[in-house]
Amino acid sequence: MRQKKSTLGEHIALLSVKHNIYPSEVFQALIKARNNETAVCGNLTVEYRGKVKDEIIFLIKKENHAVAQFRVDEQFLSRKDNPFESWMSTDKITKKIAKQNTESVFTTVNGLRAGMKRVNVKAEVLEIPKPVQVHTQFGNTVMVVNALVQDDTGKIKLCLWEGQINSINVGENIEIKNAHVCVFRGERQLRLGKKGVLSATQNTAEAIKPQVATAS
Repeated sequence: MRQKKSTLGEHIALLSVKHNIYPSEVFQALIKARNNETAVCGNLTVEYRGKVKDEIIFLIKKENHAVAQFRVDEQFLSRKDNPFESWMSTDKITKKIAKQNTESVFTTVNGLRAGMKRVNVKAEVLEIPKPVQVHTQFGNTVMVVNALVQDDTGKIKLCLWEGQINSINVGENIEIKNAHVCVFRGERQLRLGKKGVLSATQNTAEAIKPQVATAS
């Protein structure tokens, strides 16, 4: 399927949303495949399939099944200022993300990439350190803790603020919805922001209600 130049960014964004990969990683995989014939990006394999005039043909596969094939202008791959964020902000992409969230599509910890937004994760709580006080940009003081959670694929820090801290316990299985992934002091970290939701998914001695984030 041949994509117009004006839709290449959106097409890459759709791939990234569908397969839980940040668009910049898809873009870098295209460059690597052009140079080395093949590249791995998350759960996808990108293959260089040849060149027609100034356009490079790429085949995208998942578990040996083709999921997309398109042409990319070589100049597009040479750009250093691709607007990855704007690709993710079009109506088509935001509707796709909203639909995935409604359907509760969950991403594995191993599949989380810095910059990903509106992600859902199922995990087990491993550690909840002692909360510390931090001063916010608004001049107030709040309690915050970086809990450690894991699934079958890996571990990640989960930033909890104020009332969120006591909403979960060590050993519980939890669902994290509408979170985003950032890097803090060199480590990936999940943050709930203002629209994130955190809830326990197993019975405990005391019922725990979903907690909506109040700080970011």
